[in-house]
Amino acid sequence: MRRFFTPPVIRAIGQILAVSYPLLALSAGARSIYQLFFKPGVTDYLPPILSAIAATVYLVATVAFVIRKPWAWWVSVGALSFEMAGVLLVGTLSLLMPEVIGRTVWHDFGIDYGFLPLIQPLLGLIWLLWPENRRLFFNPAPRSPAR
Repeated sequence: MRRFFTPPVIRAIGQILAVSYPLLALSAGARSIYQLFFKPGVTDYLPPILSAIAATVYLVATVAFVIRKPWAWWVSVGALSFEMAGVLLVGTLSLLMPEVIGRTVWHDFGIDYGFLPLIQPLLGLIWLLWPENRRLFFNPAPRSPAR
């Protein structure tokens, strides 16, 4: 049986993602709920809707990281790719047209969240594409028979 070596930095990335994705899902979700339903005088619904989309992406990625099935790996890669595209698009538009984009989780590339929305999908894709981690999804360890 061949053993694989996962460098400590890759393990650390996995641990960071295990904390950051649920935390950002909760934070972005709370932000969008507050802006949509409780903040007085909201006339522009684009920012809270973008924050709700971000929260949904974070939640999908969180769940897909936990499920070690091939389809979950593809869902994770898709969610992180969508997240990266969203952060880059919304971040760029928020610099060019701040009055249109407003304050969202992804505005200014996630500045309100310490740029974690910009860094997180890159770390996630590195973690998902690491050969040993791919094997976790595509070649799960055999289960021991029930006793």
